[in-house]
Amino acid sequence: MSPLPSRVRIVEVGPRDGLQNEPVTVPTAVKVELIERLLAAGLTAIEVGSFVSARWVPQMADTAAVLARLPPNPAGRYAVLVPNLRGFEAAKEAGAGEVAVFASASEAFSRANINCSIAESLERFRPVAQAARAAGIPLRGYVSCVLGCPYEGTVTPEAVADVARRLAEMGCYEVSLGDTIGAGMPDTARACIAAVAETIPRERIALHFHDTRGLALANLRACLDLGVSVIDAAVAGLGGCPYAKGAPGNVATEAVVAELDRLGIASGIDPGRLAEAGRFITGALGRVPE
Repeated sequence: MSPLPSRVRIVEVGPRDGLQNEPVTVPTAVKVELIERLLAAGLTAIEVGSFVSARWVPQMADTAAVLARLPPNPAGRYAVLVPNLRGFEAAKEAGAGEVAVFASASEAFSRANINCSIAESLERFRPVAQAARAAGIPLRGYVSCVLGCPYEGTVTPEAVADVARRLAEMGCYEVSLGDTIGAGMPDTARACIAAVAETIPRERIALHFHDTRGLALANLRACLDLGVSVIDAAVAGLGGCPYAKGAPGNVATEAVVAELDRLGIASGIDPGRLAEAGRFITGALGRVPE
């Protein structure tokens, strides 16, 4: 057990992971203004979109246009998700500062979500990793379903650790561990992160917890003394859970910042400006702020 970190880096995933799960497509100008407001709040690591098929994820079809209209990010970089080498080339051409790839710890979820096995998905990412390295573009990795799968139920910490290790060996500077359906409890979250920390350095682990059952903050707290100091979150809790109709999705950035402040952990985020960004996007979506 380590002491709590003195500072946590928050990776804002609302503009991508959040908005892609919203039922409406947000105009490019609204996305750009949201990201500008997040920058003004002090967020420097922002995932702004993805270069996936517009047929499957129409909400992200304008990612290149979003990148073209964004101001420079002097203290950080804009990241995008890419599914394959073709997506990487599009991201590089659009000027993305970072790319991310997405694997699963569940074979059933991998086949249902991207129509291939875990091993096949990792092979698909290998040329992406090579191209990113050659271009000097940082590569981040996601692992989904780390605390449970909607198709096969329990996912073992060992399975998560194996996928995380392979992503790190491929060249991912950081591996984000996602509780995709919000199935985790503090004890299972802690066991999972501890297992992964046996295979890759703790400073290369990020926590990406969903709040489907209202336990995301408790799960995050359970892992903060394991030497992990990176948390993914989405402004206004954007996203919802596609496997639980009406349930929350990503843990809200506002809630994470407030909890870190309560624990005496610095985040560098201005809560007032963050709240303004949350009100802006909920207004654009026609949602009542929580």
